[in-house]
Amino acid sequence: MTTIALAIMVLVTAQRLFELVLANRNTKRLLAHGAQEIGALHYPLIVAVHAGWLATLFYQAASVISINWWLLGAFGVLQCGRVWVLMSLGPYWTTRIISVPNAPLVRRGPYQWFRHPNYTIVCGEIALLPLAFGYTMTAIIFTAMNAAVLIWRIRIENNVLTCRGIN
Repeated sequence: MTTIALAIMVLVTAQRLFELVLANRNTKRLLAHGAQEIGALHYPLIVAVHAGWLATLFYQAASVISINWWLLGAFGVLQCGRVWVLMSLGPYWTTRIISVPNAPLVRRGPYQWFRHPNYTIVCGEIALLPLAFGYTMTAIIFTAMNAAVLIWRIRIENNVLTCRGIN
């Protein structure tokens, strides 16, 4: 099981690195066209939580005894949701809070039903992958840390939307 767990971690890390490249490209383009980053102080904490989660799971993957395939399957379903979010936001998807003047609120894909679908997906991912590997405390600790940072972040995003008259 260790080899499979490590392979899963390599794939998840590769996905996150690809997303960072995409997010950075989108962020630079949006900023070059007059957008502004809002609430940047929270961003290093988000990076720390996610990097810590990945590093911890990589370390723990070396000693995974069994994998809960149902939970891993649920994690896979969340990856489909993640792709749906990225495709729905298209050039507006970033890992930072970027305010784009006069841009309409995205209301396609999962955004037609949920205000913050990406955060819902991320919360599920942070809990499910460690649980699939049998690491309940890792799931609890990182879910709590992620929730704390997301509360801060969502408050900032909602304020931005309110100020733009979209909320």
